[in-house]
Amino acid sequence: MSSKIRIGTRGSKLALWQANHTQEQLQQAGIESEIVIIKTQGDRIQHLSFDKMEGKGFFTKEIEDALLREEIDVAVHSMKDLPTNAPEGLSITAVSYRENPADWLVIRKEREAAGQDLRLPKGAIVGTSSARRKSQILDFRPDVQIKDIRGNVPTRLGKLRDGQFDAILMAAAGVTRLGIDLEEEFTLIKFNPKEFVPAPAQGVLAWQTRTEDKPTRRLLKNVHQKDTAEVTNIERKVLNMLDGGCQMPLGVYCERDTDGNYHIWAAKAAAWDKPVKRVRMSQSTKHQLAERVVEALREG
Repeated sequence: MSSKIRIGTRGSKLALWQANHTQEQLQQAGIESEIVIIKTQGDRIQHLSFDKMEGKGFFTKEIEDALLREEIDVAVHSMKDLPTNAPEGLSITAVSYRENPADWLVIRKEREAAGQDLRLPKGAIVGTSSARRKSQILDFRPDVQIKDIRGNVPTRLGKLRDGQFDAILMAAAGVTRLGIDLEEEFTLIKFNPKEFVPAPAQGVLAWQTRTEDKPTRRLLKNVHQKDTAEVTNIERKVLNMLDGGCQMPLGVYCERDTDGNYHIWAAKAAAWDKPVKRVRMSQSTKHQLAERVVEALREG
């Protein structure tokens, strides 16, 4: 390990926010660091939706490769982008607090239809490249037209502003972390994550290291949020058991209440344009919870 911890990240505004947040967290623990920007497949290929791109880890593979080559010491990822099976030699060492896990529907004010469900006009053009978001918005409004949209948060908002879409779907966490105020310019539908179910671990950052790099792993224990890990481990276990990635129309959201009980909501479709099956479960321990959810999702 070098004298400064080298933090590997993508170069988008949101990814840099994540890297700077990591740097601040480490600084508070008295640890010096520097940021190394790495371009990923997901950054390079902007003309395809995720379901048309091969493999998994569109936003993580190149960063993981740099970690394995010891060009960086820690990779910071949006945890929802991180495949559940890590490459040999790498481990998730710590996870962050959870920002708002919900999805938001951002509607151009001139296209808002006050009397309609979700305030969308009939046949509205809704932008998203996520199979999960496509399946769930169609579950609520089967009449809408889905149109793929790629790019970082400001780019997608620019396309909405230009009139290429009537509305777009976005993660609340990204908008919040970038400090963007949408409500002045757009109409905002803030979904309840128990109804419009987010991606597993949405709103959480994951810090990944080489498994054998014990000094860095020890340092990252200073920023690890154990309570977040408790619930996101369950969400990601469901994803792993279903062998899912970014292309799978699967939402999983888990909460733990003040009495220690676990509550989980899941929504899955066979494909983005197929019916959505929903599951809700609660139990006092996490034992076999993911397995029960997967079994229920597979029934029928």
